[in-house]
Amino acid sequence: MLKKFEVNTARRVEFVDITSLVRQAVVESGVGNGICVVYVPHTTCGITINEHADPDVVADIVNRLGELVPKNGKYAHVEGNSDAHIKASLVGSSQTIIIQDGKLLLGIWQGVFLCEFDGPRRRNVFIKIIAG
Repeated sequence: MLKKFEVNTARRVEFVDITSLVRQAVVESGVGNGICVVYVPHTTCGITINEHADPDVVADIVNRLGELVPKNGKYAHVEGNSDAHIKASLVGSSQTIIIQDGKLLLGIWQGVFLCEFDGPRRRNVFIKIIAG
């Protein structure tokens, strides 16, 4: 099963918790055991799994990435979003999650996030669910 949905981001840098959308796709698939791949076809946003219980964790990640890869660094790319490309490369464009007994095998504190680095934008998210 392949499912596509859109996420509208509101800020230039933003982590959007999409865990419930991914869980819903697993339920709709009817797959009891397998894998779920969450993928974004964009060069300035990514997908990560991290804590979604305490919003300070996401704030810390966003702040540290901003320190490591500043928006106004010395970049050759003329569009002004080189930092977003670098951050997206560091985070990655996909995550693979095991499905066990019809549920995502995530830790109690884990959530799935779309990581926007060049918003606000409309982003496509693809979920591929494979039984096995």
